Amino acid sequence: MGKSLSEVPLERIDNYTWRIPQNYKSSMRVPGRVFADEALLEKMRTDQTLHQCVNVTHLPGIYKYAITLPDGHEGYGFPIGGVAATDYEEGVVSPGGVGYDINCGVRLLTTNLTEKVIRPKLRELANTIFNSVPCGLGSRRRDFRVTTHELDRLLVEGVQWLIDQGYGWSEDAEHCEEKGSMKSADPNKVSTRAKNRGLPQVGTLGSGNHFLEIQQVDKIYDTETAKIFGVEEPGQVTVMIHCGSRGFGHQICSDYLRVMERAVHKYKLALPDRELACAPGPSPEAQDYYRAMACAVNYAFVNRQAITHWVRQSFAAVLKEPAESFGLNLIYDVAHNIAKVEHHSVDKKRRKVWVHRKGATRAFGPDNAELPPDYRTSGQPVIIPGSMGTSSWLLTGTNKAMDVSFGSTAHGAGRMMSRSAAKRRFWGKDVQKALEQRGIIIRAASFVVLAEEADPAYKNVDKVVEVSDQVGIATRVAKLAPIAVIKG
Repeated sequence: MGKSLSEVPLERIDNYTWRIPQNYKSSMRVPGRVFADEALLEKMRTDQTLHQCVNVTHLPGIYKYAITLPDGHEGYGFPIGGVAATDYEEGVVSPGGVGYDINCGVRLLTTNLTEKVIRPKLRELANTIFNSVPCGLGSRRRDFRVTTHELDRLLVEGVQWLIDQGYGWSEDAEHCEEKGSMKSADPNKVSTRAKNRGLPQVGTLGSGNHFLEIQQVDKIYDTETAKIFGVEEPGQVTVMIHCGSRGFGHQICSDYLRVMERAVHKYKLALPDRELACAPGPSPEAQDYYRAMACAVNYAFVNRQAITHWVRQSFAAVLKEPAESFGLNLIYDVAHNIAKVEHHSVDKKRRKVWVHRKGATRAFGPDNAELPPDYRTSGQPVIIPGSMGTSSWLLTGTNKAMDVSFGSTAHGAGRMMSRSAAKRRFWGKDVQKALEQRGIIIRAASFVVLAEEADPAYKNVDKVVEVSDQVGIATRVAKLAPIAVIKG
């Protein structure tokens, strides 16, 4: 892979911002930019993260710099926690800049309940949700199925299709990125194999780092913005849902990586790593991938919407009142793995670009027309989940993010160790016992997942959020603490 990672040069810009100079390698088109404190940076030096940041700078048409966010760690082609924008006409689209779990993302619901009120019913509620929401590898819900025709419709219409079937409230779509439906989706660009994988998995949580948490507000940092988002006081109960496009999105990525590998040769693109396989933005290959990717984006939005419906049903069943009486309003649903066509300022000119966000959250600031009207004054809600048993965060996007990170910030804690290393070090039953002793109820499809997802396997999410806040690419609104965790 070339020089050792320790030799990747870093120039300090300020306490949390670093530059990889463009002259490090003659083929770099732009510099690299890394947002991290010393401790997070040290972890990046132990794997391919910085090297991959350098590789991304080679993409044709890339603007300004390749970005690595504070949760950055090694991924496929791009680092996870990576952002890059390429010119719409002269640049490229790379599936490695999105990843396999297309629109892995997170949504957050508020309630009018407090932890003290819900605690006596918490275990029953966790059990009911666990039994209602399919969790784990290969899981499915027997009373919820879609036909091939219905799948094509939901891939195009997204969240609104499911709401029209009675699985949601009319206002839910308004509080999703893209309003829960990317308009470029074309099911004809999706393989039969991908559709067959997707048919049984709609409305499933999946496994790995995906989870559903009942949380309480731990601390509020920005009272005014918190109220706009529906967060009123410490102790207030919230619900967080974290999952993606399951095997459907994974298959689309696999299918189009093969297409892109051929495109690299067809268009004579010079790349430092085959995992960056890409195609020029206007090309049939890039356009087809983008339309298929949009289908996976919409699938994931629908996935989280179906789970939301069953969460609301679970609250109603356990607490013996209609779900509406508990609030259970959607603050926002954000994508973590996505490519978008956006307009950004580059060298004081407005440019149309392909923004790749891989393990990154859109963080648009106030007055952006892309946001729902009720969030235009505050900026976009940004939701950063922590690792199992630790805090998660609600932040808000900023105009500075528009200037320095193409309207993006971090997406989570980021792994410290591999899943295999975590399984060697931790025992699932011990992880469950330790969390239960802290008053956190755990329901999981397997003890193996609990070992893989043990908190020490991840970076400190509070540090990741602190860097985002200090750099100004998202500002803290509220800290959330788990009281019940459902894992796949």
